[in-house]
Amino acid sequence: MRLGELAQQLAGVCHGDADLEITALGTLEDAGVGEVTFLAASTPSEELAGCAASAVILRQEDLEAWSGAAVVCENPHLGYARAARALDNTPTPTPGIHPSAVVANTAQISLTVSIGANCVIEDHVVIGENVVIGPGSVISERSELGAGTRLFANVTVMRGVVIGERCFIKSGAVLGSDGFGNTQEEGHWVRIPQHGGLRIGHDVQIGAVTTIDRGAIGDTVIADGVVIDNLVQIGHNCRIGEDTAIVSCAGIAGSVVIGKRCILAGAVGVADHVTICDDVHLTGMAMVTGSIDQPGMYSSGTGLLPTAEWRKAAVRFRQLDDLAKRIKALERSLK
Repeated sequence: MRLGELAQQLAGVCHGDADLEITALGTLEDAGVGEVTFLAASTPSEELAGCAASAVILRQEDLEAWSGAAVVCENPHLGYARAARALDNTPTPTPGIHPSAVVANTAQISLTVSIGANCVIEDHVVIGENVVIGPGSVISERSELGAGTRLFANVTVMRGVVIGERCFIKSGAVLGSDGFGNTQEEGHWVRIPQHGGLRIGHDVQIGAVTTIDRGAIGDTVIADGVVIDNLVQIGHNCRIGEDTAIVSCAGIAGSVVIGKRCILAGAVGVADHVTICDDVHLTGMAMVTGSIDQPGMYSSGTGLLPTAEWRKAAVRFRQLDDLAKRIKALERSLK
């Protein structure tokens, strides 16, 4: 790809030879001939001194520090993201159905779909144009996959799941499995069949080995533009708002409502029936046990300490309730 064409795709301005051939991305330290890299807004422009890339994506104010070809962008990291998409060399299979795939006669499959080896496509499944289904995947009965969606190897889509267009679902994800529905009878657990569904919007990303449960009654809903990392658990009847990001190892219990543009960092836990408003950022390992109705950044737990200090702090934490009672008693005595 020529640099001028890349600049157009980045919505940036090309400086230098617009016909320069760009074939790949590289890091600021290691990029070489034919490669483009980027200078993050937080990286000092002095870091460009040893860069050997053919071109750099950078801000206007950093252009003077670079003598080579460049693409000037307001947000170089966003420019890098767009460059990564433009130069993406992930193989795309040609349309067709592998001979080892098992496809029901009642399935409706576009002629432009690619279905890999050992896939199973069950009755009344609907698959839109340019969908790619990786080897070993199972699409259960009455599910729907929107145009341009890609499933990598060994993805399981359970019955009646609806997935929108241009979704990106990594290997091992399980979508629409039964939620953790149980009740007790005389000390024994009684399983509750899950009768709801799962609806996933457009442009959703779902990471490897992530599980999203179907609803118990009614649907679990993942809105447009949501991005979900690897190893995330989302319980039954959750509703995740548009453009929310959920990072790896987060666990979200059933019937949670999360607003738009939220960020749940790694290993966040959310208790059942909690509501979180729009624009909330939960930092790593935060535990949410009650609803949040004001935007902002929230944290819980304690930061890392040497073990001896942490043990002392843990002892003092257990003493807080007794201390609070003594303070109240003292306040009453002084009145």
